[in-house]
Amino acid sequence: MTYNAQLRVWRGDIDGGELQNFEVEVNEGEVVLDVIHRLQATQTPDLAVRWNCKAGKCGSCSAEINGFPRLLCMTRMSMFSPDQTITVTPVRTFPVIRDLVTDVSYNYVKAREMPAFKPPEGLKPGEYRMQQKDVERSQEFRKCIECFLCQNVCHVIRDHEENKPRFAGPRMFIRLAELEMHPLDTADRRDFAQDDAGLGLCNITKCCTEVCPEGIKITDNAIIPMKERVVGHRYDPIAWAGRKIFGRKSD
Repeated sequence: MTYNAQLRVWRGDIDGGELQNFEVEVNEGEVVLDVIHRLQATQTPDLAVRWNCKAGKCGSCSAEINGFPRLLCMTRMSMFSPDQTITVTPVRTFPVIRDLVTDVSYNYVKAREMPAFKPPEGLKPGEYRMQQKDVERSQEFRKCIECFLCQNVCHVIRDHEENKPRFAGPRMFIRLAELEMHPLDTADRRDFAQDDAGLGLCNITKCCTEVCPEGIKITDNAIIPMKERVVGHRYDPIAWAGRKIFGRKSD
């Protein structure tokens, strides 16, 4: 079925902009990115939109569709009725470059701050040995496509710009959990998670989990276990007494 859809697309840059109305042809089986591309081809050749794989695996085409954070390439037009107006806006948490393209460099700055994988001393890369059952827990986090939708909806930075310097966000907490749960990693990232990555600022509302296109249970499987490790490390009375008596820096 072919029909004309009513689109409202945000046009502008960091200095400001507005929603503009368009009528665009839609064909059966198409996704929102298809319609945006047709809009570019037929009416607004200067419309800026970031995309790459069009298969839900690169995370490039993140946007907000009718106010909900989604991937443009994974949102089918069949979700909406033909007479419904579809509003497409850039993700709100990051500065707009132009139109639907935002500056997500904040996330890469935080990624560079994450402590790297640290294998056992004396073990060379070709000598890594582990059982599949030992890596299953952390393997879930490797599904992340870095669409940064979880970062976008996290109210700690979405509503409080001042928190960005001291808060890494859900995507980075996945990275920390992945390494902490890796059977061959020997680094202790608990103090870093709390003091440098701002884990304590997260109040586990699960909004990050709700928007993850890969279905990663960010809150239940990464953030909460990391919080438990930090609490056990810092506030367990027996561990605290042991550090006081024996001078240990970690348990």
